[in-house]
Amino acid sequence: MIAEQIKEEVNKSLEKLAFPRADFALEHPSNLAHGDYAANVALVLAKLEDKNPRELAEQIASQINKAKPDWLAKTEVAGPGFLNFHLSDEFLISQIKDILTRGETYGKGNHAKGLKTIVEYTDPNPFKEFHIGHLMSNAVGESISRIIAANGAEVKRACYQGDVGMHVAKAIYGLKAGKSLFESYAFGAQAFEADEAAKAEIQNLNKQIYEQSDEAVNKLYDAGKKESLEAFEKIYQKLDTKFDFSFFESESGAFGKQVVEENKNVFTTGEGGAIVYAGEADGLHTRVFVNSEGLPTYEAKELGLAKIKYDQYPYDYSVVVTGNEIKEYFKVILAAMKKVFPELATKTHHVTHGMLRLPSGKMSSRTGDVITAENLITEVTEKIKAKLKESDKSGELDEKILEQVAIGAIKYSILKQDSSKDIIFDLDKSISFEGSSGPYLQYTFARTQSVLEKAKGEKIKSSLAESESPGNLEHLLYRYPEVVARAGEHLAPHLITTYLTELASAFNAYYASNQIVSVEPHSRYRVALAGAVGQILANGLDLLAIATPEKM
Repeated sequence: MIAEQIKEEVNKSLEKLAFPRADFALEHPSNLAHGDYAANVALVLAKLEDKNPRELAEQIASQINKAKPDWLAKTEVAGPGFLNFHLSDEFLISQIKDILTRGETYGKGNHAKGLKTIVEYTDPNPFKEFHIGHLMSNAVGESISRIIAANGAEVKRACYQGDVGMHVAKAIYGLKAGKSLFESYAFGAQAFEADEAAKAEIQNLNKQIYEQSDEAVNKLYDAGKKESLEAFEKIYQKLDTKFDFSFFESESGAFGKQVVEENKNVFTTGEGGAIVYAGEADGLHTRVFVNSEGLPTYEAKELGLAKIKYDQYPYDYSVVVTGNEIKEYFKVILAAMKKVFPELATKTHHVTHGMLRLPSGKMSSRTGDVITAENLITEVTEKIKAKLKESDKSGELDEKILEQVAIGAIKYSILKQDSSKDIIFDLDKSISFEGSSGPYLQYTFARTQSVLEKAKGEKIKSSLAESESPGNLEHLLYRYPEVVARAGEHLAPHLITTYLTELASAFNAYYASNQIVSVEPHSRYRVALAGAVGQILANGLDLLAIATPEKM
């Protein structure tokens, strides 16, 4: 990447000037008049050498400009001693050719080459509905998986599901009362709190499920689990997610309990005979790993899961995506893991996400007041259809494309900011065809394809021979690979959305002020430019798992 080459040029200049190497930052100035990159190397060096940073910057710039490479137009000094690097027109135009030549592979790198990675996300529980919280986890986890793969790693996707526990017992109670699968949990949860007899029966059902000791209960359990997983699979197909591994608490629970009981030097016996990990020594808090009834908790199951995953897929790196609410729990799990499975603890990285909220507030599956993923997708789809109908465009899109646009709107809303923050889902803003939204990016991509189709009809082939002086678009295009690399380093999909939105805005401004397909000599260059923009939008949207319909 060009940023690495700039750093290399700076370090070569420092060496020639007999200055020590310095750890400096390289950033894109907000104003292109200040160059494509700015470096604070002189300011860092001034502190080490006790010299004037402006004078140091001028010496470094002079050294670089003496024999500057072809890709660099000039290096200037700005302010108290910043170095501003202006890339050459030849380099910027050459990147268009590189994008069109490499196509779908443009932007992919080797920073994580050979790294075996497993990413666990979504994690809906059988017997409960797939709600908008699972959409949040799925969008974040799927995008992280794709970004890691784009950086050269081998990636496997995993889904971990709670198929045992009190929520299952409550659902089975509801099923026994004749409720449908996704009504049963709310029914059982309400009965558990309101009726002591129901509470006792549900507690007994929980034990029977763990022990598989009752034939009738087993039959209800097997049928309910099968129906749940089939329903989840239909949603995964819509979300363009395919898991390589499915793990279940019924497997990790027994093994996790065994691990805890075999490591008596790590865990202690607490109140009522429960087995706990005393996290205070690590600056954390105490968590129960096996409860007083002898059943493994979430913590024990997660501990066992780390080893089960590794036995099935010997990973170098394990990413676990969960909601913020278990952030502190997971710190205790990792502390215990460092003592039980130290080699796995160092490989495990916990990514948390906030809640996806609607303006009406938080949802609750316990009360049955839950916003399901299906309902939200349907509502957004209908809203888009109504919006297009107002502009007499509703007949142009089939149902599949409408759903793709709806899902794109939801995913973009989730991925447009740091995933650790809560998101208030604003339906109207999410479906806007202008500004920061998924449909805006999809619409811009479709616009590039329309341009290419028109050029094909006019028999105008793309060419860089009759180029124009590079503008905002060319100064953005070459940045895509470094954005992908940085997103991979920080596991941050929002870096992709921010970049794509800026690129789409620049293209639409260019489209508004330039006739791309025409008889002018520059038309072939403009068509090539539109093709490069379309390719990067397609590549970037793919990393967000957002579909790219060619017509909108």
